[in-house]
Amino acid sequence: MASVRKKVEEVIPAAGRTVHSLRDIGYELPQAIADLVDNSIEAEATAVRIDLVFDGADSWVRIADNGTGMDTDTITESLRIGSIREYGDDDLGKFGFGLKTASISQCRRVVVASRIAPQRARVEARVFDLNHIERTNRWEILVLEPDDRPIDLTEPLQTTTGTVVLWQVLDRVLTYKDPEGGWAKRKLLEQTENVAQHLGMVFHRFLSGKVRGRQKVDIFVNDAVVEPWDPFCLDEPATESLESSYYPVISEGSQGIVALHPYVLPGQSEFTDTNAWNRASGPNRWNNQQGLYIYRADRLIQWGGWNRLRTNDEHTKLARVSLDFSPELDAAFGINISKAIVKLPVDIREEIQPVIRQVCSAAQSRYRNADRSSRPKPGPRPAPRPTPGPSPMPQPVPTPSGSAGSPYGLPPTSGSDRRRTGLDLEASRSAARLALEKAAQDAGEGDALGRIMSSLQRTYPEVARDLGW
Repeated sequence: MASVRKKVEEVIPAAGRTVHSLRDIGYELPQAIADLVDNSIEAEATAVRIDLVFDGADSWVRIADNGTGMDTDTITESLRIGSIREYGDDDLGKFGFGLKTASISQCRRVVVASRIAPQRARVEARVFDLNHIERTNRWEILVLEPDDRPIDLTEPLQTTTGTVVLWQVLDRVLTYKDPEGGWAKRKLLEQTENVAQHLGMVFHRFLSGKVRGRQKVDIFVNDAVVEPWDPFCLDEPATESLESSYYPVISEGSQGIVALHPYVLPGQSEFTDTNAWNRASGPNRWNNQQGLYIYRADRLIQWGGWNRLRTNDEHTKLARVSLDFSPELDAAFGINISKAIVKLPVDIREEIQPVIRQVCSAAQSRYRNADRSSRPKPGPRPAPRPTPGPSPMPQPVPTPSGSAGSPYGLPPTSGSDRRRTGLDLEASRSAARLALEKAAQDAGEGDALGRIMSSLQRTYPEVARDLGW
């Protein structure tokens, strides 16, 4: 009996609503920029330059590379939600969402320009504009003609092939009601440091030129070179490398190998210098940086933590283990669009437990030995002093409200100390301002503090000036 073709109707997602939902996939600014750096590395770039420029409401972020670039069809396809392309076994991309979702998680207007021919200066440019999509409710991108292209977009392509992604209308980066103010500027400068630290960590193998089959990549943030952060301190002579192990994993018809490489880092007294020890502590500090470092195609996805295999412990903080897998095993590791979530496959959780116990045991031994060697040797005991007679109890010196010795981490001051210079007072005021701003941000009340600041400037301008507002 012949099959009857069922009647179907095409249901196209509402563009305006869908694009708004895609803004909340879960990117922070450093992760969003890292997703675009993935694309640059895939395009065989050897240099990626990230610029975060404060200009009030016209502030912008730019990611520019010297890769192979994109032709007309490719640049248009790159701005399709779920773009269609073939992915290789070692590609850093995955779903065809990264450029769009990473960008609109931070801004409302994404401008992409690309040049493919070294001998020709022709540049293609397209715009993914949320205002346009929401207004028309259509999946449309805009073609940007040469006369409409800002110099910030085209300048990096004047002497090289490559791609430039320019983020404008940074509504998710500059969330202040007054984007022109000093708070907004300080926030962007702080984010600049966070971006550089994040990129130096997740791309440290590429920055060091240690990825087989790929050229070394240089990354710059606001013209400053990004230094690689090696979590295993392989340049330290005292770092101990334990035996590696390998585990086959099958997932959704794909098979791959998971490689485990355990390391025991030196104790503090065994590092070459104090700066090296402090740098090795990582962004989350020593205790929270122990554990698994999970790499997908040599790109770091997780930095620290034991994935419920064990708990963090002061005595095992020198234990760090690299775990490598290929994109073929994405389903097994639960990789999401933002590449910010990863889970251990059930197949290997029990198998790697002996390795984890071994490296933690070695780390505990090293921690204790390093601790003993760093303790000062006891000297001769001093002769006992005669016990003095009773003396009058000194009266406490009252500490004025707002002075150091309280919430700002400054020592308490006596009356004579307070008469020394205005430097201590200035430091206290600066600390007070920073503490207020941080407390407001931590409590999610940045806007409220902004209103308080504005009111203070109107009613008590001298106090506002003293606080640096």
